[in-house]
Amino acid sequence: MRLWDRPAIVSLSQRGCALKPVNAEFKWNDSIVPLAAAIVEPEVAVKIEVENYEQLAEELQNSSPLEIMDKAFEKFGNDIAIAFSGAEDVALIEYAKLTGRPFRVFSLDTGRLNPETYRFFDAVEKHYGIHIEYMFPDAVEVQAMVRSKGLFSFYEDGHQECCRVRKVRPLRRALKGLRAWITGQRKDQSPGTRSGIPVVQVDPVFEGMDGGVGSLIKWNPMANVEGLNAWNFLGAMNVPVNSLHSQGYVSIGCEPCTRPILPGQHEREGRWWWEDAKAKECGLHKGNLKQDDLAQLNGNGNGAIHSNGAAGVADIFNSQNLVNLSSAGIGNLLRLESRKEPWIVVLYAPWCQFCQGMEKSYLELADKLAGSGVRVGKFRADGDGKEFAKQELQLGSFPTILFFPKHSSRPIKYPSEKRDVDSLMAFVNALR
Repeated sequence: MRLWDRPAIVSLSQRGCALKPVNAEFKWNDSIVPLAAAIVEPEVAVKIEVENYEQLAEELQNSSPLEIMDKAFEKFGNDIAIAFSGAEDVALIEYAKLTGRPFRVFSLDTGRLNPETYRFFDAVEKHYGIHIEYMFPDAVEVQAMVRSKGLFSFYEDGHQECCRVRKVRPLRRALKGLRAWITGQRKDQSPGTRSGIPVVQVDPVFEGMDGGVGSLIKWNPMANVEGLNAWNFLGAMNVPVNSLHSQGYVSIGCEPCTRPILPGQHEREGRWWWEDAKAKECGLHKGNLKQDDLAQLNGNGNGAIHSNGAAGVADIFNSQNLVNLSSAGIGNLLRLESRKEPWIVVLYAPWCQFCQGMEKSYLELADKLAGSGVRVGKFRADGDGKEFAKQELQLGSFPTILFFPKHSSRPIKYPSEKRDVDSLMAFVNALR
């Protein structure tokens, strides 16, 4: 369209209104006659790829909690947070730290938690150097419920209403600021409600920051972990735990609704014990290397070393199920960003009495892991290899034990002084 002596009145049809104006208004210039009243550009439809989380759950079904956690952080960055209840799901925070990525943690303070739980929150914040983002129930709602029904009405008419006010609604507010969240749910926690949970899913109940169905993704990295293995992991990593656990508490919630369990009882029997055992919910939750690969690790087949020991000192950790790595071999293992199978490697000196003391348990570990998909190795880190081990392999003292995950070049150092085979197995099982 052209303009002559005077402004033209432009009539846009309904179809024309679909165009996005860039400059909807213009200024007249006495010396220049404008050639157009508006410059428009068509809107471009952007194709958004939708993640298939059912397929992703199948792909991650046999992955370790560490790998699942790392994938979650990779996808969602600062828009994902860990839901921390103050119980054994402190394992989630430990896994998060081990990924080396930044992470957020939030928790629901119902106002009725045990004193031990509050002290545990403080210990966790100090141990990890984090600030937990606390969510509180609406004071007016709590006040109205307590005034009309009393402090302990849930013993008579069930826990759902109290949990809805003190937990579900605060959680809903927290999740509206996120695109994904991480929970500590395990399949073995509850016989009636958690046996089929996937490691990742579109949240069927809550909404995320974008709003609507499918706007929030729920990650359950520990879904396939058994309770005993979770506790072995916590012990192996020397993380703080709620002191209530030593008093017989396993699953911990609010003080009036949680009690210790007896030997042989299921862990959820300590929660809402006056109700049906199948309804124990509060409303929050409705690889092998081939021979050529091995040769590459050992420096194109020329790096593998055998027992050579120092003068007068025999070498240790000798087994057919254990790989003896040279400096080139451990260097190549360190540089691999993606491995076909994980490795556990001990950095040792044959003259060290502490290394000699753990020889039996480490050889037993190698025997147990033979054929399991986890390779067991050793690297002699005294002599010429000591400086390299200090700078690149976190060597502080002998022995130092490292785990090399499949998906990351960053090795994880075993932090405990417990070197029995059960503790070492717990470390491996938690991370592989």
